[in-house]
Amino acid sequence: MDWKLVATTFGILFLAELGDKTQLAVFTLSAQHKSPGTVFLGASLALILVTLLGAYFGGLVTAYIPPKTVHIGAGALFVVLGVSLLWQNLR
Repeated sequence: MDWKLVATTFGILFLAELGDKTQLAVFTLSAQHKSPGTVFLGASLALILVTLLGAYFGGLVTAYIPPKTVHIGAGALFVVLGVSLLWQNLR
């Protein structure tokens, strides 16, 4: 087990998820239903499944496409989405 990779992954995802719509949805559900333990369990299971799918398909994709190409494609997709959202909001 590469603990440095575990710590890096944890740190990046922890910071990326702070204040995002998932965290706000969990906050809202906990406040609305007054059952934080149940909301925590449901949210944790959902995030585990999404992460499992991402890790599995990430490994599968890099078996056929070089990682550098995946990075460039992901970066380009983020730029296209960002420009698209900006364009929609400026109109």
